[in-house]
Amino acid sequence: MKSRLLIVGAGFAGAVLARELAETNRYELRVIDSRSHVAGNCHTERDPGTGIMMHCYGPHIFHTDNAQVWAYVNRFAEFMPFVNRVKAFTRGELFRLPVNLHTINQFFNKQMSPAEARLYIESLAEHFDHPPENFEEQALHMIGRDLYDAFFYGYTKKQWGCEPAELPAGILKRLPLRFTDDDNYYADPWQGIPKSGYTHLVERILDHSAIDCALDTPFTPDMASLADHVFFTGPLDGYFDHCFGRLGYRTVYWARHQHRGDYQGNPVVNYPDLSVPYTRIHEHKHFAPWENHEATVVMTEYSKETQKGDTPYYPKRLPADMQKLQRYRALALTQGGVSFLGRLGTYRYMDMHHVIAESLQFAQTFAAADAGQTSLPVFPNQELSQ
Repeated sequence: MKSRLLIVGAGFAGAVLARELAETNRYELRVIDSRSHVAGNCHTERDPGTGIMMHCYGPHIFHTDNAQVWAYVNRFAEFMPFVNRVKAFTRGELFRLPVNLHTINQFFNKQMSPAEARLYIESLAEHFDHPPENFEEQALHMIGRDLYDAFFYGYTKKQWGCEPAELPAGILKRLPLRFTDDDNYYADPWQGIPKSGYTHLVERILDHSAIDCALDTPFTPDMASLADHVFFTGPLDGYFDHCFGRLGYRTVYWARHQHRGDYQGNPVVNYPDLSVPYTRIHEHKHFAPWENHEATVVMTEYSKETQKGDTPYYPKRLPADMQKLQRYRALALTQGGVSFLGRLGTYRYMDMHHVIAESLQFAQTFAAADAGQTSLPVFPNQELSQ
């Protein structure tokens, strides 16, 4: 008799895990999700009025340096090439991001070569008698005060709801600084967006005879008794009914507008100035430049603290959060019969390709453990996405 496995969450973490375990022909899998669609926050759907493919929970551009992950997603969807070229409107001008040679020359009204710009930025950088300990120190060490104030201070404060000096330095380390005119936001060799949308991609991943997928189905503790093992990809603190308090997240919400023609000529424009209440504006038809639409749909994005009932997006991971996290992890290790994975289940910031890579590995680890070859994992190998 095949083992019965319950996977809570039909985003990439749960879907990839389910597909990999289904293909072993050793399990019966039930995937549930409280929402009315699969793909989690990557959900896409056509706007009924314009036909534009909407990234319903904010834009997602797939990028990876992992050949296995790229091959995996291309099994299930046709990916179209897409280069993310973000702009920033600050101090009355439109600049290219990430900060690159063009940005530096425009901002300082100079015509520097790459070597000259590198030396110039080094002369502006602030130095400390210790390695940068927070976001602000990391930024000042990388680019100096002027560029930090223009592009990062206000945006970060609006996005995270706190002073940048309270945030970990690692948040900024993910963003490049370039001394060429390259304004491709990502450096990964494989980049694109699925032509038919992310929801179609995840539906294809879940399309297997051993997988039963139930939507509009929230997890309740009694469901665990009907399964031999539970994989939980929802919020770790939520699984334990927030017994140690809520882990800190930021959430985002949007004001939606429809226009004729073209609104801003670019998929994403950031607004770093504190005098502007929103963080960025998305124009969704530009995420599918292979399509033609006369109308356009614009989403103005705001950020706020996550409250009960909100969708958690970005784990804050402040010191108080990390203390709670350790208590939740310790409690999870005592449970038995349940494993946690994904961004919410492990309380980490993870890109899509990190989530997929981790689920691929976790499926192998679980199958080996189930066969008695290793111990049963509660959390995945976190080195993939630290």
